[in-house]
Amino acid sequence: MNTITTSAALTMSSRDIAELTGKRHADVMRDIRSMMDALQQNAELRSVCFSSTYVGENEQSYPQYELDKDTSLTLLLGYDPVARMKVVKRWQELEALQPAPAQLTRMDILKLAMESEQARIQAETQLALAAPKAEYVDRYVAANGSLGFRQVAKLLNAKEPEFRAFLEDSKILYRLAGVLTPYQNHIEAGRFSIKTGVNQVNEHAFAHARFTPKGVQWIAGLWSQHQVRLKQSGEVTA
Repeated sequence: MNTITTSAALTMSSRDIAELTGKRHADVMRDIRSMMDALQQNAELRSVCFSSTYVGENEQSYPQYELDKDTSLTLLLGYDPVARMKVVKRWQELEALQPAPAQLTRMDILKLAMESEQARIQAETQLALAAPKAEYVDRYVAANGSLGFRQVAKLLNAKEPEFRAFLEDSKILYRLAGVLTPYQNHIEAGRFSIKTGVNQVNEHAFAHARFTPKGVQWIAGLWSQHQVRLKQSGEVTA
């Protein structure tokens, strides 16, 4: 038998039907075409019939049809009772091979409900923490330019030591000669601009990193996510 199972429906091929009924495959395909011409006049019937191919003994590909149960049984109405019974029995065998739907216990249902509720609470918490900051940051980015470390910390209402540790732990900034310096990949991504110059007092060269508007918006999102994770783990006290 050459049965095919798809994600949409369990099907039986026209070759299977021909073999079970003792008819020529060409005749079965002709009967299917004739039946589908009639059925397609009424789209509400939702009959399933589509073309596929099979490989013959000569390694050549040939056409066949795939029919769902209702459509194949409708085809059999014009065949003799023995042929119909053979196909019906074959359908019973195919359906018996289908995996039975999983039976959920009451505890399984409660567990799924709790997981769903927990996911909802986490999503709402994240939105609640991020939304006010995101709105304020968006307004700032639309109207202003780059910012230094302390300005961004103030914008996000973040304590400087915690914000600095977060940037260092996240491999965003590192200390170079005591100065917070962005990693090159973040500079190339356009999240920072580097202001260079010479100190007029001691003539020492300096380089200061500043968050670009793009970088401010980006770090605001990361900082909000970081705060949510801390809150969920119970590390945020206020």
